[in-house]
Amino acid sequence: MSYYMILELLGGVGLFIYGMRQMGEGLQKTAGDKLQRFIELLTSNPLAGVLVGAGVTAIIQSSSATTIMTVGFVNAGLMTLRQAVGIIMGANIGTTITAQLIAFDLGGFSLPAIAIGAFLLFFTKQKRFKQLGQVIFGFGLLFLGMTVMQGSMAPLADSEAFREFFSTFGAIPILGILVGAMTTALVQSSSATIGILISLASVGAIDFSVAIPILLGDNIGTTFTAMLSSLGTKLSARRTAMAHMVFNVLGTGVFIVVFYLVPGFSGYLESFFQNIAEYFGHTWNVQRLIANTHTAFNVTNTLIWFPFIAFLTNLVIRLIPGKEEILHKGPIYLDERMLKTPVVALEQAHKELLRMADLAYVNVGDSRRIFMDEEENLIDNFYEREEAIDALETKITDYLAKLSRQSMDEVYSARLNNYFHLINDIERIGDHAENIVELAEYKMENKLPFSDRAIGELNNMFDRVMQTIDEGIKSLSTGDLATAVKVLRFEDEVDDLENEYRENHIQRLNEGLCYPGSGIVFVDILSNLERIGDHVSNIAKIMLKDRS
Repeated sequence: MSYYMILELLGGVGLFIYGMRQMGEGLQKTAGDKLQRFIELLTSNPLAGVLVGAGVTAIIQSSSATTIMTVGFVNAGLMTLRQAVGIIMGANIGTTITAQLIAFDLGGFSLPAIAIGAFLLFFTKQKRFKQLGQVIFGFGLLFLGMTVMQGSMAPLADSEAFREFFSTFGAIPILGILVGAMTTALVQSSSATIGILISLASVGAIDFSVAIPILLGDNIGTTFTAMLSSLGTKLSARRTAMAHMVFNVLGTGVFIVVFYLVPGFSGYLESFFQNIAEYFGHTWNVQRLIANTHTAFNVTNTLIWFPFIAFLTNLVIRLIPGKEEILHKGPIYLDERMLKTPVVALEQAHKELLRMADLAYVNVGDSRRIFMDEEENLIDNFYEREEAIDALETKITDYLAKLSRQSMDEVYSARLNNYFHLINDIERIGDHAENIVELAEYKMENKLPFSDRAIGELNNMFDRVMQTIDEGIKSLSTGDLATAVKVLRFEDEVDDLENEYRENHIQRLNEGLCYPGSGIVFVDILSNLERIGDHVSNIAKIMLKDRS
């Protein structure tokens, strides 16, 4: 096998992978956010998860993308690990559609498809036509890559050394599984590896018995990408990736046992698919044989392990032990059935406001740790809570808007209007905490120095602001007027500290004791902390007004 043949093969693989991704991205853009909503709504049980996983993966042509969405839902508390396992099973089935597609001899349509797709993609203005063009363009590149791979491998059909090398995999299936796993892990696409297999088989370089073990290895190799991407992520993300690997390893294990226990198993399998094709009046070929085997393996694997989803879930939890608190980004207490009873509905909204305020409080505290101690591991959780705060702002506002259409007395009507203001103030506290984290990231990226005095002043400012927020949440929770008055006093102290520390900063700047870049960050943090105090003060004033 010459260097040119290797480069030609790699070029064909590159075209194949790029085309597959272009086609998948185009289909995903066409479907938009509906796919994510589809997954969220139809995963109430594992069977629904299997069907949704298969359908979505068939559409977007990427089991990895489906797994990523699934991990997101698990992290958000919208889906359990058990439901995620169902989607993973379905994703394995859905990804076989690519193999079925490339088993058709459509290489002659590749260049016309590229031409049509490129025209729609680059010379039309409507978004829908551009997305359609991306799909057709990707389709053409995929089959052009297949044609290039087949052309590069054609000489191998006459190579006795190559045949002897690959015949080993038929005699020792475990070696074929290792080759398939490593190849798929290398190119990060099981479909690309199967494309190579189909190309080799189509030119007579390998036979069916050699292809099966490699095909089984593909299913293990495709899990490596998810495992690598889950490193350093949350416990739920790592467990979801591990569930993908465990499912495929166990399935491959079952089939490899069958290979060793049943002599000539590949021959039985070949006869089985040949008889089915002839029964339906179809002509069969080795390309279709490989694609059908790929589909059959993943469907059978799902059928075998579907009744044992609970076992798989518990196994994954044992493999990756630990406890993780799941953050619910949506509301917990809001119930539209309570809108007819405004008093109860207002109390439910009050509970959600407290949840929102607690999240903002935690984020302000974490923004301090991220800035002062450079705890970068807190950043992902910080932004996740910020997303939850924003989501609660929208949901509570919508709920109160619906409640405002109900008839209620003046006291509760005034309280409802006050809640609209509270939502805004709590959300703004979260926004200012986010500003501080962004300043912390800027500080870390640029390695900005801060004097001990500046750090001490910022710590004092944070102490007083955190105390102010704590008292503000207490006043919101209990309605205690004395606590609300204490908040106003604390907020005045925050203002005084901000003025004092700003003047100290100017003095250090004039004396050349302050690095200019650090000074800008210092002043911006003071300003954000002072604004947080203002919003907590607004909360206290609203409580005084509401309870007076």
